[in-house]
Amino acid sequence: MARKVFGWAARDTSGVLSPFHFHRRENGEKDVTFKVLYCGICHTDLHMVKNDWGLSAYPVVPGHEIVGVVTDVGSKVDKFKVGDKVGVGCLVGSCRSCDDCTNNLENYCPKMVLTYGGAKYFDGTTTFGGYSDLMVADEHFVVGVPNDIALDVAAPLLCAGITVYSPLKYFGLDKPGVHVGIVGLGGLGHVAVKFAKAMGAKVTVISTSPNKKEEAIQRLGADSFLVSRDQDQMKASTGTMDGIIDTVSAGHPLLPLIGLLKSHGKLVMVGAPDKPLELPALPLIFGRKMVVGSCVGGMNETQEMIDFAAKHNITPDIEVVPMNYVNTALERLSKGDVRYRFVIDIGNTLKPSL
Repeated sequence: MARKVFGWAARDTSGVLSPFHFHRRENGEKDVTFKVLYCGICHTDLHMVKNDWGLSAYPVVPGHEIVGVVTDVGSKVDKFKVGDKVGVGCLVGSCRSCDDCTNNLENYCPKMVLTYGGAKYFDGTTTFGGYSDLMVADEHFVVGVPNDIALDVAAPLLCAGITVYSPLKYFGLDKPGVHVGIVGLGGLGHVAVKFAKAMGAKVTVISTSPNKKEEAIQRLGADSFLVSRDQDQMKASTGTMDGIIDTVSAGHPLLPLIGLLKSHGKLVMVGAPDKPLELPALPLIFGRKMVVGSCVGGMNETQEMIDFAAKHNITPDIEVVPMNYVNTALERLSKGDVRYRFVIDIGNTLKPSL
């Protein structure tokens, strides 16, 4: 028997959300059901409610930074029990048998099931995200939230956190003394600074906004700051970085960033502009430089990331908002008016309508 659930959904490309009643599947033998207490607002939510990428099937209940407390577990669940603090990130399913899945890279599975946006579970039902009061997911895709990290700040780690943690680890940018550039000081960028510093890297923030310098260095702990529009500053830093994590989702030139890399340097794209970026070949050839992409992380790595965050006291900077503020929050997000991540207080402010 399906469970009645209440949330907020977008019905069309206007992206406007409003109250929405729907159903989730009954808790299966390998499922974990949890009461949603907080859900982060990701830039992806903004794209998906407006169907910017042509992937959305309405109605869309957004949210893939979902945390709460377990209320029910299936008979074959062995990782979680009622009362545990848990979370669900960007994916809720994969084939579990392909090369990617067997190598703990469920996030690259060709049959990966996204947490919301019109994706289909293997039983044919539609996925709905965390702007809702209840979540049901296979335990394999549920992350345990350590007790020494608060749920509201844990939420953004399930997307923003793993999105920057995974490439820092995979591309060898997690070593003491490595020089890492972080492009963009937003929801992803500010978390990337915190993770890279905790890993021992030298960190330079690269931004179009000179007024973010004090914030980046004094409060977030970056070692230096570059204004990307200042040609003198950029030229003075030519060839100094081992790698760059580019978190920007708007169109921007890649050539100046490639110039900052040492030979064999890596420019890692984790932001997702909705239009193609120009990629010049010669600067890559003369220096054996790489432009690569990275998309969240597998389940083992996501658990590793949140455990690392708890151990090193890495917490995103958040603004907690009530559910009925969500449309204003999305509008502010589109203008970059947030420091640095909105988190919806689902537990206290999502009130079912009749």
